[in-house]
Amino acid sequence: MNLLIVLLVLALIFGGVGLAVEGLKWMLILAAVLFVASLASGALNRGRLRA
Repeated sequence: MNLLIVLLVLALIFGGVGLAVEGLKWMLILAAVLFVASLASGALNRGRLRA
């Protein structure tokens, strides 16, 4: 019974860590997409202001 509880706790810990890593990966992807979009938007607006 103790082994079952230990395995359950370990599964919850590693599952939580895996979920956090997955969330961080998607946040990094989203940040990169937003960064590229802001660069493109800034370049387009800068070109319009100078013309």
